[in-house]
This record gives sequence, C-alpha cells and structure tokens, in this order.
Amino acid sequence: MYLHANAKLGLAGRCALVGAIDQGMTLKAAAAAFSVSPATAHRWWHRWLDGGRQASALLDRSSRPHRSPRLLAPELQRRICACRRQTGWGPRLVAGATGFAHSTVWKVLKRAGISRRTPIVKEPANRYEWPCPGDLLHMDVCSYARFLQPGHRVTGDRSQSLRGRSVETRVGYDYAHAIVDDHSRLAYVELHDDEKAATVTGFIERALTFYAEHGIVGKRLMTDNAFTYVKNRSLRELLTHHGIHHLTTEPYRPRTNGKVERFHQTMSREWAYGLSYRSHHQRNQALPLARPLQPDTPTQLTRRPATNQPRSQRPWVGQLAAPLFCSNERRTSPQPGYAGNQSNAAQSEPLYASATATVDCASSSPLDTAVTSSRSRSRTTRGESTANWSRGGTSRTRIRWRPT
Repeated sequence: MYLHANAKLGLAGRCALVGAIDQGMTLKAAAAAFSVSPATAHRWWHRWLDGGRQASALLDRSSRPHRSPRLLAPELQRRICACRRQTGWGPRLVAGATGFAHSTVWKVLKRAGISRRTPIVKEPANRYEWPCPGDLLHMDVCSYARFLQPGHRVTGDRSQSLRGRSVETRVGYDYAHAIVDDHSRLAYVELHDDEKAATVTGFIERALTFYAEHGIVGKRLMTDNAFTYVKNRSLRELLTHHGIHHLTTEPYRPRTNGKVERFHQTMSREWAYGLSYRSHHQRNQALPLARPLQPDTPTQLTRRPATNQPRSQRPWVGQLAAPLFCSNERRTSPQPGYAGNQSNAAQSEPLYASATATVDCASSSPLDTAVTSSRSRSRTTRGESTANWSRGGTSRTRIRWRPT
C-alpha cells in the first residue's frame, strides 16, 4: 500500500481505530483520539464491518472506475497487441497501422504489459587467454583530436566565443596505433597522422620487430574489419611473409578484440584525458613519460635544454637523462647510450621501458611507445633502474629503463 508523507493512518493505525470503536468508543471520540475527522473514522469503521471484520478490508482500494463505457472493444485491443508483437513497433507506428489514436494505443499496450520491449538477455562473458606469448596479437587504432588551446573539457567555458572557429584552428587528429599481446599484455604504440594502408603496414612491421627483440614471435593477428586491414595488399603480403594468420572480429562485436580496446580506454583515461594540456603537442610529448601513480621519489618532468642541443629541437627529445622514478639504484648522471647523452643518443637505438614507453631520441615522429602491465614476465638485467608505485595500495607496476 502507498502512503503519502502526511498520512495519519497506516494499516496498523486503521486497525487500532476500528478496535477502539469496537470496544465502545464513539466515532467522534475515536476520531479525536487518532487526529482524524469523524468522516474518516466512519469510513474505516464501515469498511471494517462490510469486510467481515478482516484486516484485508482496511487496505487501500483501486481508484479505477467500476464501469468504463468508452473502453475499446476487446477484439480491437487484441488487434493492436497483435500488431505490436508481429512488428515490434512503438505506439506511434502501431497507431498509424491500426488507425487508432496514439494515446489509445499506448493505454492498450500498457494494460497488456507490452508497452516496453523485453530486455535483451546479455550473453555471458567469454574470457580467454592464449597459453603462450605471440599466439595472438590484438590490434586497433584510436583517434585523438588535435587542439591548439584547451577546450571546454578543461576550461568549462561553453560560450559561443569558442564555436565557429576558423579552418586554421581545425588541425585534424592524431591516430594511436596499438598492438597488445594476448598472453603477456606487452603493448606497442605509435602516434601517426593517418591510418592509411602504408602507415598500418609500416607500423605492424616495426611492431613485429619490437616483439622479436623481446623473444615473442607472432602467430596470429586480430583486427576489426576496417578497410585498411581487410583490403590492404601490403599488409597481407607482410603477414604471409612472417607466417601470421590474420583474424577479424565479427561486425559490431568489438568485445572480441577487447584487450586492445581496454588498453585504449586506459590510455584515454590516464594519458589523453587524465591531465590538462595546453595543446596536442604537449599531450603527444607526455605519452612516453607515462604519468606516475604515487611515485616513490618526486620527479622533475620538465628539464632545461642541454647546452649542445639545438634550440629548434623539441625540449623533451634527448632529455631523458637519468631513469625516472628510480629506487636506490638511481643514477646520478647520464650514461652512454642513454638519451641524456646527446652525442650517443643519435647513434644508439631507441630506449624502451617495458612498463611505460619507448622514445626514439633520433627522430621526433612517430612517437614510439611500448607499454605493458605488471603481468609482463621480462626480467631486470644489470644496469637497469627499477621503481614501484601503487594505486590505492592494490596494484603495483614496475618501470625499467635500459639501453638496447
């Protein structure tokens, strides 16, 4: 039973009211004792008598009228319900097909209990993991809009002054191409200006080389049904040369390739949209220096340019002097082969961090990033620096910087 906020009598109060009257109290005295009107006491007393002195007689009655002379005929109601079940249309389309008013159709469907569609039963989660690294590689691309000044997400300004920008301010998109190993979760990411066939093929070739350096030989590659994947002749020839079987997901089922989809979600939340950037250039520069979570030691992310570094060069290129977030093994000065030594950085191969990033110090485009979770099974070798940080004290990640 429904009771409004100022109701004087609930079911227990009604039973007490009729019980007091039954014991000899007058209607006016009982009404005054229970703070109700004599008419209310009279109504519940006579309902009690008409109901055979049963507690069910004191429940609320339906407000629906006993007669509805203008109610639609049963055969016409069945016709509306049949149209709804056969077509699955809403009230407006059913009204057009049957010739009745929209409000009438909705009332009929409401009484029949079919005004809303039956909720779709979700399929159980199909979680899988291949037994060995390289058995399956997940690949996908995610686009991030470029910007020259922060938008309303950061400033909160949704005024008209930010709308109708000129063509010069529409600077396009950055495309993050990513590959994630199904077993080890070792990921490889590059930022490019497009997602054309030549770009995709070159990215996969570099990704296979990266995985080969880590002792992982790809056997299968899973992508969606994008044109640059399924109609790419150079990609097909590359996969055939390496003996890799190309798998595609079913249409409209991105969860089949869910590992790389979840990886892109993590990148968006913790890198692309997790911090406020002045422009997309600063956002792209922050990708190799993944934001730490409760670092053990404070770290200065912005460094002064080296004396032998050209002013035209980006400030972050070649400035990863000492490994960031180091433990007791922290280096005190740049070592040969590290990006902090500009003369050696140009000739050495790019650095990589098995838990955070790969930075090509010789060239600024594309930004090569290698990311893996704490499930990575690579071991720390001599000359590496490690550090741990936690999120909420539950998960831990290790970052390793070492020259290749």
